[in-house]
Amino acid sequence: MRQRGRGPPPYREPHHAPANTGRIRGPGPVGHEPRAVTRSGRRPRPRPDQNDSTPHAADGRGTAPHGRPAAPARPGAPSTASASHPQGHDVATSTYTTTHPAQQAGEATLDRISWLRVSTVALPLATPVSDAKVLTGRQKPMTEVAFLFVELETEQGHEGVGFSYSKRAGGPGQFAHAKEIADSLLGEDPSDIGRIWTKLVWAGASVGRSGLATQAIAAFDVALWDLKAKRAGLPLAKLLGAHRDSVRCYNTSGGFLHTPTDQVLDNASASLSSGMGGIKIKVGHPDGKQDLRRLAAVREHIGDDVPLMVDANQQWDRPTAQRMGRALEEFGLAWIEEPLDAYDAQGHAALAASLDTPIATGEMLASVAEHYELIRHHAADIIQPDAPRIGGITQFLKLAALAEHHHLPIAPHFAMEIHLHLAAAYPIEPWVEHFDWLEPLFNERTHIENGRMHVPSRPGLGVTLSDQARAWTAGDFEAGHRR
Repeated sequence: MRQRGRGPPPYREPHHAPANTGRIRGPGPVGHEPRAVTRSGRRPRPRPDQNDSTPHAADGRGTAPHGRPAAPARPGAPSTASASHPQGHDVATSTYTTTHPAQQAGEATLDRISWLRVSTVALPLATPVSDAKVLTGRQKPMTEVAFLFVELETEQGHEGVGFSYSKRAGGPGQFAHAKEIADSLLGEDPSDIGRIWTKLVWAGASVGRSGLATQAIAAFDVALWDLKAKRAGLPLAKLLGAHRDSVRCYNTSGGFLHTPTDQVLDNASASLSSGMGGIKIKVGHPDGKQDLRRLAAVREHIGDDVPLMVDANQQWDRPTAQRMGRALEEFGLAWIEEPLDAYDAQGHAALAASLDTPIATGEMLASVAEHYELIRHHAADIIQPDAPRIGGITQFLKLAALAEHHHLPIAPHFAMEIHLHLAAAYPIEPWVEHFDWLEPLFNERTHIENGRMHVPSRPGLGVTLSDQARAWTAGDFEAGHRR
């Protein structure tokens, strides 16, 4: 509570937090310059001898609030304002002063974040993708996936990479939010992941603690966990404490509604031959009989012993879900996914109680609190969290603890490069969803054999960004100084 007669707390120079030069490339308002802000969130007033806190890009020095000179860059550290850019990109350069003070250092602080890059990458899909949401007219076919990548580097030379994503609308918004909060990490100890997550949430508290804002934070959070595991020389699953070195996996990308049935059968055969342990196909045709015919063909083709799942993508109402659920019982499915609106916890609970086939849902929820409503209402037999959608690995671990406490299996959605590690560290035998869409973004491939996806021996997530990912970069932003 603010007390009368007392002024703001005195400004304290952040320990080892050099003035930051930033570079923005890609979409953004013409002529926009990031503004320096005080700790209260207000822009500092320029003094007669201070030209609106504009730092000198040439030597990396700037002016901090209250007219204090900012600390110089480390000797030999290049200025990001003069870094080279890939050919073919228009570059807009902005320099600014970082005025987000970092945590006061103690003896336990051994390293600090000194540089980061935020980039937005558009991943094109070879074929426009349709599920039940397209057939109901709620969405258009998906032609690309927007990825938000974060790369970090510390004073000691440790690195981390993380990502979030958006299907259809939302990618530019995630990138914009990430740019606004990015410099809050500079000078922070990368080990303080939970505190950093909270700091980033409060940086944009007025836009909420779920949805687009925390999905932008997720990319930073994943990068911090990747860095932590790399520094330890361990795969992320081992850092977290693995319960297994491989996880059951199933393929989804071959069973979308736009794909003819004959092709779905061929795709299923190819997936099983490549080592997949299960097959999931989409349902939700306006005529439910068409779904049943398609599903019967797949079950006959792959046999009764192969785990088979279906996904309605939230497009059934309660009566339809009940009728279709009863009709699907004969196929011995591993689960029925998203039969109802993602936020209809009571409807899911009634359906789960009435059917033998397990009900799975949760991928569209955007926070731990939203998942808790499912758990509290006994609305799902299998929880399907998505780490990038709920705020990253830090939040996923909280949700995993809740799910384990209620003896619920998990089957994380999409982003197998992240979820393989998290599933391997979950006590109850899980599933991981395989999508080959993301493969062009990374130099490495996951190893799949005998129905299981194997945790790589490489430290961290075990992935590095490919040249193709760089080529698909639509915009990026850098802050701090590289070693």
